[in-house]
Amino acid sequence: MTITPIPPGQPLSSTQKIGLNLVSVFGNGRDVVLAIDMTESVGLNDEGRIRLRQIVEDSLKPGDSVYVVPFARDVVLGEGTSGVNQLGTPINFSSKSKADIDKVLNKIPFVSDPNRYGTDIQRAELIIYQGIAQVNQNRLQKQQPVKPQSVVWISDAPLFTQPGITSQVWVETPADSPFRIAKSPESQQRQAWIKALPLQARSRSIITQDNKEYKLTVVDIPPTVQEFCTPAPGGEETCLVNPYLTRQLWLPGLIALLIFFSLLVTARKFYRLQKKWELIVDFEATAKPEDQKCRLPNNKRIAIGEYDSTCVDSIDCPGVEVRAYLERKGEKLYLVPTNSAPIYYQGREITSRTLISSSRFRLNCPDVRQGEYEINIKLNK
Repeated sequence: MTITPIPPGQPLSSTQKIGLNLVSVFGNGRDVVLAIDMTESVGLNDEGRIRLRQIVEDSLKPGDSVYVVPFARDVVLGEGTSGVNQLGTPINFSSKSKADIDKVLNKIPFVSDPNRYGTDIQRAELIIYQGIAQVNQNRLQKQQPVKPQSVVWISDAPLFTQPGITSQVWVETPADSPFRIAKSPESQQRQAWIKALPLQARSRSIITQDNKEYKLTVVDIPPTVQEFCTPAPGGEETCLVNPYLTRQLWLPGLIALLIFFSLLVTARKFYRLQKKWELIVDFEATAKPEDQKCRLPNNKRIAIGEYDSTCVDSIDCPGVEVRAYLERKGEKLYLVPTNSAPIYYQGREITSRTLISSSRFRLNCPDVRQGEYEINIKLNK
């Protein structure tokens, strides 16, 4: 497949930004650029080396892709650079092992180069921001998940300056650098990338043995790509990002929807199991002025007949024994006879555990002295 070098695009909508953040969750790791000023004015001291080691040993995570990019007058890019791979081949940080940590540390120039001078910071910004944007754009074109990105700058040169850097702002920019001219194509291109990327910077100053200052600045870039929408025949418009998000998120979205509905069903079932059922009892054969109401939790039972300490309640019935139990198991109600005396459900004598399938049912407890003793029950779940 042909990969196209990418210029700055148009702003993304908030929905697209959320979508790209979701896509990045399914990726693995980040892109991390260690951009190190090699001039003697920086001269990494012990504190600088400690902080760089901290970043490598403590901050890098398995799955990160690490680019070590020294710079001064020019930017020193690694092997494998091309129009669509501007930062070269990354170091794959696959684990926290000593071997992987050493792979990165061995690529870092911890000592300044006396032969390097004249830091062209705006050139470094253009090449690195353009290069890191291309990395995610390559993933978009290959239908791969985009990743969050970070650039770690170690330099005494000022970052994010206005186009056309003068000696009053930064004296080291080479005299022949096109970045000294505010309206040069290079200056305008750099400024366009700084505006196009959602850059979030944090800095810490470091003082050298010569009492000079340089900064360690971390610029975080949320997962992003460049959007291009083009008018198409038929009054339509064709774009890059929305079709990409659709292809990346339809399956995870479907899975998330299924999980959501499963959780809803589970929550509903849990609620129904925790809810106490109400049984309204009507003693038609008695002159009781009020119906009896019983509450029945899950896995509990109600005695029909005499009081039973193992039950949550009891329903009066002639005799001195418990004739049966109304037992709840989940969403089902059972009539469980004790066979100590006859009991009828809907006119049929019950001698074994029986499922009650109706919310209104009738029980009969015949007694030689009182005759038929009818109990009508309404079940409210």
